[in-house]
Order: sequence, then C-alpha cells, then structure tokens
Amino acid sequence: MAGRQGGVKDEEEKPDGFDPKSTDAYILRDPQAFAMNVAKALENLGKAASEWIAPRERGEVPHNSASPMSDLFQTLSDVAEYWMAEPKRSVEAQTHLLSSYFDIWQKSMAQYSSEAEKTAEQPDTGRKDKRFADADWQENPFFDFLQKVYFATAGWADRMVTEADGLDEKTRQKARFYMRQVTEAISPANFAFTNPQVFRETVATSGANLVKGMAQLAEDMAAGNGNIKLRQTDYSSFVIGQNIAVTPGKVIARSDLCEIIQYAPSTEKVLKRPLLIIPPWINRFYILDLNARKSFVKWCVDQGHSVFMISWINPDTRHADTSWENYTREGIDFALDAIEQATGEANVNAIGYCIGGTLLASTLALHAQEKNRRIRSATLLAAQTDFTHAGELKVFIDAQQLDALDRHMKAVGYLDGAVMASVFNMLRASDLIWPYVVDNYLRGAQPPPFDLLYWNSDSTRVAAANHSFYLRNCYLENNLSEGRMKVAGKVLNLKDIQIPVYDLAAREDHIAPAKSVFTGASCFGGPVEFVLSASGHIAGVVNPPDMEKYQYWTGASPEGDFEEWQKAATDHKGSWWPHWQKWIKGIDKRKVAARIPGDGALTPLCDAPGTYVLE
Repeated sequence: MAGRQGGVKDEEEKPDGFDPKSTDAYILRDPQAFAMNVAKALENLGKAASEWIAPRERGEVPHNSASPMSDLFQTLSDVAEYWMAEPKRSVEAQTHLLSSYFDIWQKSMAQYSSEAEKTAEQPDTGRKDKRFADADWQENPFFDFLQKVYFATAGWADRMVTEADGLDEKTRQKARFYMRQVTEAISPANFAFTNPQVFRETVATSGANLVKGMAQLAEDMAAGNGNIKLRQTDYSSFVIGQNIAVTPGKVIARSDLCEIIQYAPSTEKVLKRPLLIIPPWINRFYILDLNARKSFVKWCVDQGHSVFMISWINPDTRHADTSWENYTREGIDFALDAIEQATGEANVNAIGYCIGGTLLASTLALHAQEKNRRIRSATLLAAQTDFTHAGELKVFIDAQQLDALDRHMKAVGYLDGAVMASVFNMLRASDLIWPYVVDNYLRGAQPPPFDLLYWNSDSTRVAAANHSFYLRNCYLENNLSEGRMKVAGKVLNLKDIQIPVYDLAAREDHIAPAKSVFTGASCFGGPVEFVLSASGHIAGVVNPPDMEKYQYWTGASPEGDFEEWQKAATDHKGSWWPHWQKWIKGIDKRKVAARIPGDGALTPLCDAPGTYVLE
C-alpha cells in the first residue's frame, strides 16, 4: 500500500510538458558499433552507385532526353519567375513563410511548457497522414516541430503555384503536380534521422538497418540494370504458371505480336458466343488471373464463358516500327480468326482493359467501315476513348516532351518498362514510392508477398511507333473521340459503333479518370451501359463477388454532366461482375456444349500461360 502511495506521489510531482525520458530511445548506446555499421552502409551505397554507373559506361543505358526532370525544372522556373519578377511580391511571399515558421516555434514552446496548452494547441494534421502516424510525430517536440514546418512549407509551396498569375491552365496543372512530387520527396518522413521510427531502429540496431538497406539498394539497382527496380513485394514468393496465372488452358495460336490462350471449361454448357479479352500491353495480362480467388478469367469460365485471352509479346528493337494498325490486325483480328478456327463461331463478345479497351474501340470503328461484324458486344474496363479529362498523365505529354520521347525511342526502338513504371508510380508517389524507400532502404525491411504488386513490378517495354501514335492521337490531339484518327487508311468515327457497349469506370482511378471514361462513353453510336465502380484502376476492376468489397453505381445513359449523373445514380453493394454477367446474357444467352482447347481446328502449342508472358 505504501509503495502504491509512493507511486502516486511520484506521478503527482512529475512536471507538466515534455518528459526528457522520452528521448531515451534516441540516445546511441554503442558508438563504436554504430561507426562500423555506418562505414558498411557507405560501402554498400558505393556498390549501388557502381551499379548505376557501370551500365552507362558500357552504353547499355542510353541518355534519356525524355526524362521528366527537365520539364520539372522548366515548369517550376515559370512559377518562380512570376514571384521573382517584382521584389515586393517576392519579399511578401518569403515573409509569409518565415512568419508561419515563427508562429510554429512560438506555439511549440508554449505547447511543451504546459500540458493544458499542449492539449489545446495540438493539431491533428499529421495524424490524418499515414506518413506521420507514429506517436512521436506529435509527442516528441523535435519531430512535432519538423512535421509542422513541413506541412507549412508544403502548403506555402502549393499556394505559390495556385496564386501565380499569368500561367495557362496546362502549365499550372503541371506545376501543381511537380510541386507535389518535390514536397513529397522532401518530407522528413523520408530521412533516417528525421523519421522517429527509423531513428529509433537505427539506434536500437546500431545502424545495422542501414547496412541491410543499402545492400538492398545495391541489389535493386543491379536488378534494374542501372535504374532502381523498387521492390514492392517479395518477388521470390511468386512464379508465373505455378502460383500466379494458373487458370488451366492452352496457347492455341501465336503471331509475332501475341499468343492466344484458350482456357479450359469448368461447366458442361457454355455461352454460344466466345469471350475475347484484350489486356493492355503495358504490364502483363495476368492482372485478370492473379490467383484462383481473384481471377476474373476463372470467374468467367465458371459462369459458362469460353474465354480467350491475348497475351502480348514484350517488344524489343525488332518491334520498333510495329504500329497501332499492327496491334489491330496481328492482335485483335488474329485472335478473332483463331477463335473461329477453334470454335467454329464467327461472333464473339469482347472485353478491353485500359489501353486494350482504347484499341478495341478503334478496332470496332474500323470494323464498322469494313462491314466486319464479328464482335457483337464490347466491354470497356477503365478504358478511355476521349482524353479531354485524362488526368495527371497529361502532365508528361505535350509537343515538346513527345518530340524528346520520340528521339529517345527512335534510338533504341522502344520505351523501357522501367520508365513507364516510374511514371505510373509518380502519380501516387506517397503510396507507391516513398513508403518503400523508407522501409526497404532505411529500415532494411523486406516487403511482404503481394501478388498485385508483383504484377505491378512486372512491367513491359512499349514499341516506339505504336506508343508514339497512341500518345499523339489520344492524349495530345484527342483524335479518336473527335473523328480524326487514321488507321489502315481510314478515318475512324466512334459513332459508327452500333453494337451494345458496357463501359466501366472506377471512381478513384488515377490512370483512366472516371470523368474521362464517362465523357468517352457518349461517343458511341449504339446503346451504352455506363457503370461506375468504387476504388481505383485495379481494385475497381478486379473485385471478386465473394470478397464482398466496394460497390458500384448504375444510372441513365452517359450524357451531360458527370457529377449530375453520379447524384442520380443507383448504389449497389459489392462487385459489378454479376451485373455485367446479367448484361451479357441479356444480349445472347444461348448455350452449346463446352469447348475443350485442342478439339477444334487448331492444335495447342503449349500450356497456359504461354511463353510470351515469361519474356
């Protein structure tokens, strides 16, 4: 009892405000071990630098004149020029920033001098940001001050862009995007001794975490052949064809551009019309066949579809001149020929995902002029046909940047997948770049296995001629939706497409923004079922019904204002997959005996997932 009373007395005598004992975890206990580990970490950092330099000295990494860095500097220089043009304006901007720092300093001093004031003054800004979830970002005065200064600086930088007069909307959009990249990069959460979690782990391990982290950086630099192949998952946990992309099937046809996979049936009867899936050629097709539970392919097979998949080749210098028309003829048309030979069916349902959907739409417009009616319904998944509202990817696309990109691709024949991956990662840097930099290279941690991120890292190259055509005709000039795109000598018009279209957008999609997909959905000449799913570009599409996640919205024809459409739309819980299946069966529900790969006129070449996906 006396001991308990003593404890209460000690607690009562404890002074309000900052507790010095909270710094114990940040005091180095073994300076000698720490010094040795710092030396080892620097040695590993030197190895990483060597891995960066070596392929450049060997000429294996050509100079990329299309790097976004030059555009970043030019764009932010335009912003700086406005503020520096008038001394008074520049002084006011700097004074505003400095006064905010002084205000933070005053409040921080008051905050830790009284517990009452601490409660009253403590902001929750950092707690809303997962980068600053560690308790010491608020409870330790040093880290609390850092994160407040950081948010003040980031907010000031954003205002510098927003309030800079004389910028056209395109430049302002680019400046806002690039400024966000800069402010996210300089976050104190990204550095060893300004991140409380990393700081504590560095002290606790005497810097062993940095040794391991720098070793992993060297490994990732080597794996990327001079560019960081940022590890987002445990790659050793996945083997294509063994525990990923495992739906049974056969490769029944192969061209120089793609393989055609026919999946084995799981039902005695199947829908009369086969189903052709056209995936994007940026990344691999197996996003739709990750594993048995997540596989859209397997689910379609189980619903009674005869499923065929295009697996695109990973292009190299041989494919430099491969065009958009080649992808139409040697991809989609080649697949349609193979399906007819394998099943005897001339009419099919087709699905196009992302850029695969853009290709499908242009192919349908071409087919309409050629009186080719083999595709009887089209499903577009997170696919753009109008690029007016194409989002932040347009930051990287203007005439000057495309000219530089064309010069780079002409030199090598393709755009490396690592470049594409870095661009997509930049769109969500706070989720897809910096957390992995901190965990992998500062904490020395290994990311857990995650099939989606394994697929995300399995990037592919893009053929020079095809990629240039796509960026110019879609992002830069919007020719597809405005009736100016030319393919096979014909000017395409999406209004010529009279077949039923199921057009799916994802509400939080940063690659194919929902508003962009909605705008494009009004371009078709036939009936369109527009559906909006929750989540983003991947999870909004790959959403198996038995997981009971997310929701989707249905409504009127996609015309007018997107925001008004959303307000009037009907909310449905769960996956959009069953809704799509009902739509497909509503078009043609006739069934025939199940088709076994190899029973038709084509002899299987190998088992699914084929050979091209392994290149």
